[in-house]
Amino acid sequence: MDRKLRDFLDLKYKQYNNPDFIRPDPVSIPHTYSKREDIEITGFWAAVLAWGQRKTIINKCKELFSLMDHAPHDFIINHSDNELKRLLNFKHRTFNSTDTLYFIEFFKWYYTTYESLEDAFFMSMSADDETIENGLIGFHNLFFSLPDYPDRTRKHIATPARNSACKRINMFLRWMVRSDNNGVDFGIWNKIKPSQLVCPCDLHVDRVARKLGLITRKQTDWKTAIELTANLRKLDPEDPVKYDFALFGLGVEEKF
Repeated sequence: MDRKLRDFLDLKYKQYNNPDFIRPDPVSIPHTYSKREDIEITGFWAAVLAWGQRKTIINKCKELFSLMDHAPHDFIINHSDNELKRLLNFKHRTFNSTDTLYFIEFFKWYYTTYESLEDAFFMSMSADDETIENGLIGFHNLFFSLPDYPDRTRKHIATPARNSACKRINMFLRWMVRSDNNGVDFGIWNKIKPSQLVCPCDLHVDRVARKLGLITRKQTDWKTAIELTANLRKLDPEDPVKYDFALFGLGVEEKF
């Protein structure tokens, strides 16, 4: 891989991977919490709702978690049926109250059995897997393993088994797994390795990556995300997804 490209992306990674990145980004939502379960729940939900303008995404997340008294884990575990009613009018684009209530049902079941959401991904992986692919497929299957799950909710949880680029969940995994002391990503998980992450391939990242020759596939799907990550791994084998900051920053802030 071209050294000039690596030096350029390293520069942009350092430029954007700092606390200034947090405020206008959905990652700001889990940053308002300190309890591990709250960080996982709000981070996952913020990532799933992350489509449209970032300001709107952040406001809708704030609205959602205010309905849970700003203590989502406690609310999910201990809510009454009457308290659930306050969530019936929550909506963001195609994500509606049916989806919200199933998310709560899943998290309540999950956190009564497991301590961290990391296990929901890692239990389907091998430590020597090259990427998170098996973990994503396993998570999707686990998420919809409860009886009578709403079929409509499946569209909100992507999986490589449907050849989705899985951009939102890959973004969430970046938040949870990467640890570089720069203050943006949390690094609270330690079973999944940063080298196994797959780059979130949103519109901005996709466009910039194509301009830089990091993507050659015409469509944007799981194979595209794998192609992009494989090329980024040539620049940094241990932490390829750090370049998400560079590609996203170039696309959003610099209109590259």
